[in-house]
Parts: sequence; C-alpha cells; structure tokens
Amino acid sequence: MNNQPSKITILWFACLSMLGFLATDMYLPAFEVIRSDFETSQSLIGLTLSIFLLGMALGQLVYGPLSDRIGRIKVLMGGMTLFSVASLLCAFAPNVELMLAARFAQALGACSATVIWQAVVIDRYEGKVSERVFATIMPLVALSPALAPLAGAALENHFGWRSIFISLVAFGAVLAVMTLKETESADLNKKQEKLSVQLRRDYRQILSSKKFVGNMIIFAACSAAFFAYLTGSPFVMSAMGYTGADIGMSFVPQTIAFIVGGYGCRILLNKFDSQQLLPWILKLFFASVTIMFLISLNTEPKTIWPILVPFCFLAVANGAIYPIIISKALEDFKNCSATAAGLLNFLQTSVCFAASGLVSAFALYGLMTVTTAMFITGFLALVGYAFVVKARNEANDVVAQAA
Repeated sequence: MNNQPSKITILWFACLSMLGFLATDMYLPAFEVIRSDFETSQSLIGLTLSIFLLGMALGQLVYGPLSDRIGRIKVLMGGMTLFSVASLLCAFAPNVELMLAARFAQALGACSATVIWQAVVIDRYEGKVSERVFATIMPLVALSPALAPLAGAALENHFGWRSIFISLVAFGAVLAVMTLKETESADLNKKQEKLSVQLRRDYRQILSSKKFVGNMIIFAACSAAFFAYLTGSPFVMSAMGYTGADIGMSFVPQTIAFIVGGYGCRILLNKFDSQQLLPWILKLFFASVTIMFLISLNTEPKTIWPILVPFCFLAVANGAIYPIIISKALEDFKNCSATAAGLLNFLQTSVCFAASGLVSAFALYGLMTVTTAMFITGFLALVGYAFVVKARNEANDVVAQAA
C-alpha cells in the first residue's frame, strides 16, 4: 500500500472522475439549439441525458468484475476507445435517434473511468488516506459542472454544438495516454475462480453489508437530486428568458459551493471522525431540498436565484458527503474493490436515471417537477442513513461481546 499518491496520479484520478461529468454537462447549454437543429421535442433532448445515465449504470456492472480479473489498465483503455468513437458519432449524428444510440455507447465507455479510479484508490490506499484522496478529488470533479457548461457554451457559440463532442474525443485520447503511464493495481496473481461463482460470492458479500447499502442509498439520493436539477434547469431557465451562456454561468456558484463543501470536509476530517460529520451534512442536504420544494410550491419565481441559492447549499452538502460515503461504502471490499465500486455506481446511477427520466417525462411542468423529484431524494437519503446507523450499532455490539 502506498502512503500518498503523486501529483500526476492525483491529476489522473481527477481527469478520470471528471469524464462522465464533462460528457453530461458540456452540452447542457446547447439543449435548445440541438432540439431546434433536430426538429424534435424537449422530452427527447432531455432523454439524451437520461439514456446516458442508463448506460453509465449498466456498464459499471461489467467493468468492475472484468477489471478485477484482467486488470484496471486494459479495461480502462478499452473504455476510453469506446468513449472516443461514440463521441465522434455524437458529433456527426444527423438526427436525435442516432444521437440517443451514440450517447448510450458514449456512457458505456465513460463509466469505465468512474469505476476504475475508485477501485485504484481502494487498491492502493487505506483508511483516512483514502478518505483524504477522495476528499481531494471530489472538489476537483466539481470544477466540471462550472467549466464544462461554460466551455460548451463557448464552443457552441463559435463553432456549433457538434464541436462540443469533438472536444470530448480529444479528452478521451489524452486520458488513454495518461492511463498507459500508470502501473496496474489489481492483484492478478490471485487464483481466478469461475466468473459466475466469483460474482455470486462477491455480490452476496457486498449486498449483505448494511454499511454498503446505507452509504450507497445516501450516495444515490444526493446524486439524484443533482441530476434532477441538471436535467430540468436548462428548460426552466430558457422559459425564464435566459440564454445558453446564462445557463452555463449558472453552474459557477454551485460549483464553488461544491468545492467549499469538499475541501471543508477534508479539513474537518483532520479533527473529527467522518461518522460524526455525516448527520450534520445530511441535515443541510434535507433542508436544502425542502426549501426548494416549498418555494416552487408556493411561488412562481421569475428568476433562477430563489432556487439557485438553496441549491448552492445542497452543493456544499454533496461536496462534503461524497468523500465520506464512497470511502466508507468500499473500504471493506479490498478483495473485490472494482466489483464493489461498479455495483455502488450502478445502483447510484440507476437512481439518477430514474430521477432524470422523471424530470424529462414531465418537463412541461417545469420547476415543480424538478423540485418534487429533489424533495423525494431527501427522504431517500434518510432511509440510507438509517441503514448506516444500524450497521454501526451492530458492529459496536460485536466489539462489546468480544470484549
């Protein structure tokens, strides 16, 4: 086990973790332009985001076990190749139907990065070191929701929306080069069982853990709130009269908030145990989604600010929550870290897909749809925390009985 990652490795982790967000966020300001170009509906354009999340969810079930068996580097190189080819297809799609198929394939490539960087952290680092690595990477990831829409808006304005996907082809190629310079972290010398036997054993071990299930539910709920907003906010802001550039700029304050949450968590982890921090952060998350729901229920905002301000507090909560729950969910599964990471992200992204799909399906109802979906995730997060508390109490009982 290494004590600390190098700066180059941190950059590699950050780029891998950003990939899915870049592919999600860069084209958001161009939603209306793409809809007009394809002469299609808002719901079908919103579905290009939802179908991406579905691909991200399904692919991670494959990449985790596969990389545990044949190695992180080989699998990641295959994923980057698929991502780049699919991005090229998105760039030259003549209609929304081909765009939907290409977005699904693009997601299948991108999700390899999401699974594998988390698995490598668990492979290489232990305990508080892994928590600090996650707490370092997550705020860097938060730059993508701010920079990606701004970059996407600029590319669309100067070169057309198709240039957004050309830039993603280039980013995939850069990641492939960086990956070739990293060493393999999976233990490929261990005895390999029949895949079906191994998967049954690993999934049984993972899903029987209340600690994993609880942290996974919290991760899914917090992420789903974020993606519900991402899916609906471009249409809500367009209806308010905002331009694509305005929509891109709206991601800046929430990104700053996410970074504050992430680095604030990193500092607090030096003084407090993560499980002391978690309930307070969850209270902030629940309060944020509740306020947004009540605002949309009782008023009709004419600008985005009454919603954006509480959403920034939600972003602070998410920035602080992610490093804690990802590390805690995966720390007990070093024997199958990529499989556990893949399952964690599959379940999390499935919930995000459901939230995004719900917002897309009821896009005509605007802000009310967005905030209702987010409010529901608040209760889901509380359910997850109940599992976490139960797992902690059971672990304490085992220690007490042993003493």
